[in-house]
Amino acid sequence: MDMLLITGRGLKYEMKLKNILIVVKDIEKSKQFYHDLFGLEAILNQDGNVILTEGLVLQEETVWKELPEKDIIPKSHSCELYFEERDIETFMVKLERLYPSIEYVNRLMTNSFGKKTIRFYDLDGNLIEVGS
Repeated sequence: MDMLLITGRGLKYEMKLKNILIVVKDIEKSKQFYHDLFGLEAILNQDGNVILTEGLVLQEETVWKELPEKDIIPKSHSCELYFEERDIETFMVKLERLYPSIEYVNRLMTNSFGKKTIRFYDLDGNLIEVGS
């Protein structure tokens, strides 16, 4: 990943994005969900925070609420996690088999330039897109 160079007062800082954090109600269920569907493994588990492979961080809602003292707004559509899958039809079968009650934004569709995508919410209302 490219690093952004920030200068100020003669100092140079190298900054790079390290992780993406999402808030979850039940960290164990969410760990299982992201493992089942995307093969992500926990690499650090500490005090209501779990870092998964690929840089996704799960944080329990109770921990999140301590600092910003703001409500979590599930299904806000302000961002999404994006994954790519070569065999998206097989992924759909796995998703429907493992999580039959998952809520879809759109089921498998093909856009105007031939890319297949599906959008759905994880167990906590975080938006996920999987594309081919």
